[in-house]
Amino acid sequence: MMEKPVDTSPEGASCEAPSPLASPAHGSAETRLYTFDGRFAWSGVEPQAYKPPSEDWARVIRHVLIGARGEQTTFHVRYFEIAPGGYTSLEKHQHAHVIIGIRGVGRVVAGTECYELHFLDTLYIAPQTPHQLVNESDEPFGFLCLVDAERDRPRPLDQEELERLKRHPRTRHAVRG
Repeated sequence: MMEKPVDTSPEGASCEAPSPLASPAHGSAETRLYTFDGRFAWSGVEPQAYKPPSEDWARVIRHVLIGARGEQTTFHVRYFEIAPGGYTSLEKHQHAHVIIGIRGVGRVVAGTECYELHFLDTLYIAPQTPHQLVNESDEPFGFLCLVDAERDRPRPLDQEELERLKRHPRTRHAVRG
């Protein structure tokens, strides 16, 4: 159970919210609170398939926290969770990503580098950088992903790019698909 905020303002104003609304996402049409349940789910946010079924990815779900319900932002915030042995598609696109690890440990192939992402490690992935996230552990790997609200569609790598990553000493052990 969440504790109520403590009023520390000199004016006596409070950030305490009014009693919860009937909706699982509390607040007005402009302001919403999606409460975290401790099991990597949020009130009013349904888990979704990562993408349409494909052999390019495995064992990934997503939760669109901000950006799917009319929020007026220039960015979207999504939570992705990769089950043990799972991986995202290997892709590139014009928009950048910011990835913040919040559960478990995962590997991120970004260009010809491979990074290990732990709790609150933050990785900026530049535009047009081939990237893939992989869970080689026995525990779920969860991360927040921040992207532009208006963005291009992901594109797969061409055969030459794929072969280069599969041969590169820093990425060959991590690339999947």
